[in-house]
Amino acid sequence: MNRSTVIDAHNVSKVYNPDTIPVYAVNNVHLHLERGEFTALVGPSGSGKTTLLNLIGGLDRPDSGEIIINGVDITKLSDNQLIDFRLHNIGFVFQSFNLIPVLTAKENVEMIMHLQRLSKGDRDTRVGQLFDEIQLSDKLNSRPSELSGGQQQRVAVARALASKPQFVLADEPTANLDTKSAFNLLDIMLKLNQEENITFLFSTHDQRVIERARRVITLVDGKIASDTAPVNVATTT
Repeated sequence: MNRSTVIDAHNVSKVYNPDTIPVYAVNNVHLHLERGEFTALVGPSGSGKTTLLNLIGGLDRPDSGEIIINGVDITKLSDNQLIDFRLHNIGFVFQSFNLIPVLTAKENVEMIMHLQRLSKGDRDTRVGQLFDEIQLSDKLNSRPSELSGGQQQRVAVARALASKPQFVLADEPTANLDTKSAFNLLDIMLKLNQEENITFLFSTHDQRVIERARRVITLVDGKIASDTAPVNVATTT
């Protein structure tokens, strides 16, 4: 595998009800992503976008095929090995934010660094950098309920980046955001993509995300129907 390859998936399938009427959520998918890509995974509801994202992120296991991330076939890892691999290699941004309500914004972002056993000094430095990036340095001690939806999602992005992952998987990250918040979030992620060469793969219905992507992969009935750059690629403002 090329050294710049981040994700290499071969013949990946996920089947439900295999013993009765099989339903292929993901059907024999091949997917190759290079470092630094900014890619949107699109398609109608039920096309397999979230399932494929979960398989690539190691949150679910395929029924067949292999998924190689940074040279490691994650389909061959044990559950404990997979947890450790995710901790050090993959950042996740969820549609519903998934912030812990009793923790402050800072504590939510710090949590993954605690799991990595980083020192307090290293955690403080990283949190400071991240909150500068997401323009929320004044909200470090705010709890999720005290933040707007756009601010919560920016904290979720900071949490995804806290472990310094090779790539970030984002499932409908702008779905609950107004236009201004969505564009602010996309600008932040584009800046990180361009300046730090972080790879982003989005599952999305949002035309605002699709227009910013440099590559668009369309899924239909669990299969890749097209793989191309969008007609008009917008750039960060």
